[in-house]
Amino acid sequence: MSTRATGIHWENAALLHVQNAGLELLDRNFHCRLGEIDLILTDRDTIVFAEVRYRGDGTRGDGAASVGAAKQAKLVRAAQLWLQAQPRYASLPCRFDVIGCTGTPQRPQFDWVRNAFDAV
Repeated sequence: MSTRATGIHWENAALLHVQNAGLELLDRNFHCRLGEIDLILTDRDTIVFAEVRYRGDGTRGDGAASVGAAKQAKLVRAAQLWLQAQPRYASLPCRFDVIGCTGTPQRPQFDWVRNAFDAV
């Protein structure tokens, strides 16, 4: 499976996981000049910007740990642009989640870190 196909598979699995927990999808793979946001969801009255990270093995750390300061800054800036384009959501509280994925397609495992970092 190609890297992109693997990414799509795990994004689909993560989306199903969070939808089963009650979140609703607003947007997916939002691209802008500042970066990309994998999933944009609502959790009741909160906008959730979620980064999905798959790690085939643990030698490079888990998915959540792979979202460092530079990636966080890109996600925050991309989220700001998304909110500017979607003014009806701009007044709602927001959070940034990271969904680390491991396991196999038949037995996926998720490490969902809610409010993984703050927009500073």
